[in-house]
This record gives sequence, structure tokens and C-alpha cells, in this order.
Amino acid sequence: MESQSFMLRDLPHEERPRERMMHYGAESLSQAELLAILLRTGAHRESAIHIAQRLLSHAGGLRGLADLSIEELTTINGIGPAKAVQLKAGIELGRRMANSRLTEPVIIRSPQDAAEILTEQLRYLQKEHFICLFLNTKNHVIAQETLSMGSLNASIVHPREVFRAAMKCSSAAIICAHNHPSGDPTPSPEDISLTSRLMQAGEIVGIDVLDHLVIGDSSYVSLKEKGYM
Repeated sequence: MESQSFMLRDLPHEERPRERMMHYGAESLSQAELLAILLRTGAHRESAIHIAQRLLSHAGGLRGLADLSIEELTTINGIGPAKAVQLKAGIELGRRMANSRLTEPVIIRSPQDAAEILTEQLRYLQKEHFICLFLNTKNHVIAQETLSMGSLNASIVHPREVFRAAMKCSSAAIICAHNHPSGDPTPSPEDISLTSRLMQAGEIVGIDVLDHLVIGDSSYVSLKEKGYM
């Protein structure tokens, strides 16, 4: 029996993702429709939207999609190397856009300021990443570096790596941050212990540790605000 699946060309003109985006804006499209635009075409009597829906289901949503490699993407029916590269390029552009504010003068006046820089970079990652923002004497962000990528529930970083990087860019102060892939930003005992060690090392080398943020899915915790610093 012939498949009842339809292609995008079978949809009325005004219901196709590209046309809807042109008329109503990107915010009006579903996640699957936005992915379908990146995929451009379907395969085997299956529309790009159907492939996008399967892709989201396979990845467990956008959070998981961001962590899939090109090789993993190509294991999904309907996604070859070209489509996989297009998807990864779109994801990477989104990440770089989140980072782009660092090319402009950024001043950190509160934990919220630092969280706004880092949350979109960290919230979707499936492994813990430990990142430092390096500040000058006026609290301008002068550099950012990822110093560790850990397992699903642990980030391994040594104070010497942090302060070696800080001294390399002549930083006067640092703000540390890492994500919890579980989405829960509650600091662990290890997070608190690491913060204490970093503060002690900072006092020795003369570089202030201003805060340590734990980034969750849609919220964060400042260890300074919680009284751990």
C-alpha cells in the first residue's frame, strides 16, 4: 500500500514553514518547523517536518539535539552528511550569537549580569563545563575560557589551571561558572569545596574570585549570594 505521508509541497502554500516564517516571523514556527527549514527537503515520501519531528524525538528535544555529533545525526533516516552539517552549523551559529556580547564592552555589576552571559551557553550541554570570566580592575570582561569538561555529574578543575589562565590575560578578578546537566542548579558539596579552594588560591596570587555560578536549565545559583563566599 502506498504511504500516506506527504511532502511539504503537498501543503497549501500559506502553511509551508518558509512561507509562514516570511509572513508571521520565526517566533510563530514550532521547533520542528524551524528544523525543517534547515533540512530544506524531505526524503522517501516523508516531509522535512516529519524528519524534524523524528529528530527531536530521537534527541529528546532541543537540549539533546545540541549535543549530537554529525556522525550521530547521520544515523537518523532522512539525514545525510549535508543535512547533518546544516543542522550543526545552525546550532553553532546560535551558540556564537550567545557569545557575541563579549565582543562589546561588558561590565559585571551583579551575578545576574554574569548569568545573562553564560546561561544560554551552558544550559543545554549534556556534560559539565567549567568556565571562567576574566575581569579587569573595572569589572570589564576581558576574556572567557572553558577550563574543564567533565562527566554527567562532575567537573574536574584544579585551581592552578584557573589562575594560570587568569594571569595569562592579566586578569584582576574572575567569576567562575559551571552547569548542572540535570537542570537543577543547587550547589553540591563538591561545588562548595571547589569554591573555597579557589578563593584560598586567589588570595595567595592576588586575584579575587568574585563569584561561582551554578547554571541550571532555566535558573542559576550564585554561591556568593547564598553565603558560601
